[in-house]
Amino acid sequence: MALVLHSGMPNKNAFKALIAAEYSGVNVEVVKDFEMGVTNKSPEFLKMNPIGKVPVLETPDGPVFESNAIARYVTKLKADNPLFGSSLIEYAHVEQWIDFASLEIDAHIARWLYPRLGYLVYLPPAEEAAIAALKRSLEALSTHLACNTYLVGDSVTLADIIMACNLYYGFSRIMTKSFTSEFPHVERYVWTMVNQPNFKKVLGEVKQAESVPPVAKKPSQPTKPKEKEESKKEAKKEPAKPKEEALVQAEEAPKPKAKNPLDLLPPTKMVLDEWKRLYSNTKSNFREVAIKGFWDMYDPEGYSLWFCDYKYNDENTVSFVTMNKVSGFLQRMDLARKYAFGKMLIIGSEPPFKVKGLWLFRGPEIPQFVLDECYDMELYDWRKVDISDEAQKERVSQMIEDCEPFEGEPLLDAKCFK
Repeated sequence: MALVLHSGMPNKNAFKALIAAEYSGVNVEVVKDFEMGVTNKSPEFLKMNPIGKVPVLETPDGPVFESNAIARYVTKLKADNPLFGSSLIEYAHVEQWIDFASLEIDAHIARWLYPRLGYLVYLPPAEEAAIAALKRSLEALSTHLACNTYLVGDSVTLADIIMACNLYYGFSRIMTKSFTSEFPHVERYVWTMVNQPNFKKVLGEVKQAESVPPVAKKPSQPTKPKEKEESKKEAKKEPAKPKEEALVQAEEAPKPKAKNPLDLLPPTKMVLDEWKRLYSNTKSNFREVAIKGFWDMYDPEGYSLWFCDYKYNDENTVSFVTMNKVSGFLQRMDLARKYAFGKMLIIGSEPPFKVKGLWLFRGPEIPQFVLDECYDMELYDWRKVDISDEAQKERVSQMIEDCEPFEGEPLLDAKCFK
């Protein structure tokens, strides 16, 4: 019985086994009519892998799943295969870099890419963490490759095959030139690997991604046939009889919305919309007009001011991701638009960037419904402004004004919530 690889193509996990087979002189057949989502859900396939994952290698002694295990199996078929290194320590280093490729490279690429493709929920803070972790791993890999052509020894090993396949996937899908240029030794390594004859035979021509994929939008749900039928039946219903009309209207009348607790607070002299108009319309002499106007309007009995500082600034290593993270926060704060005004500053000329904010909320505390509904709130440390402290009061003015430099550093960006 020949070795048969069950997997849809292209698949970087299947490529690991196929490239190892080319180096080892082993014949592996690929199921040509494999249909992902159909073939791997069949009873026959589920006997080989009970959770339906691909690839699966069918062997004379039974099936093998998990891509690294399959690649190891194929490599082991050749006695004393140099793909495992030439000594015990080289074998250990091969295994070391295989684990690194899976846990430190592949995992972080997936955490960055899959939410953008719609496979996982997209959360900007999670993406920022994935990119930061990936950059740390690539930096470590680049340091090793600065004085090594291959991961282990002086020739291709199984570690290179698995590492290169994982990096190939990132390079071709999401890791643009502007991202990878920080790691020139990794770039050199990838292009060296994918242009080896045995790699090229399996991978073909490899092109680097030109842009980061946009975040996938959830498709709208089509109307179910049953719902259409019910709507037709409703249309055919006879009009309510006069005696029944009052009851029908009472049942169909929308219930009044519950008032927001902030609407029940005592009246305040500060009209938030007037401040927002003043802020938006002041084009010159901002300090003399808008800032002075703010303090003239501000009512400490009806409103409160709050500073916020992002807790994980050391992870803000990518400028556009940091700005997107702040934009996402402001979008999720939309529920508080009637009761709040905010300024968010992204500070620094180089990473890691600092994110600091100023918020004006109706009432003496941060509204509970904002704390409950906007998960970003817990990503920041919050501190109530003491306006009797002139230094804090001046800091408020500087943040509203987008004063630069702010606390001795340049502004990368400033965003307003109004």
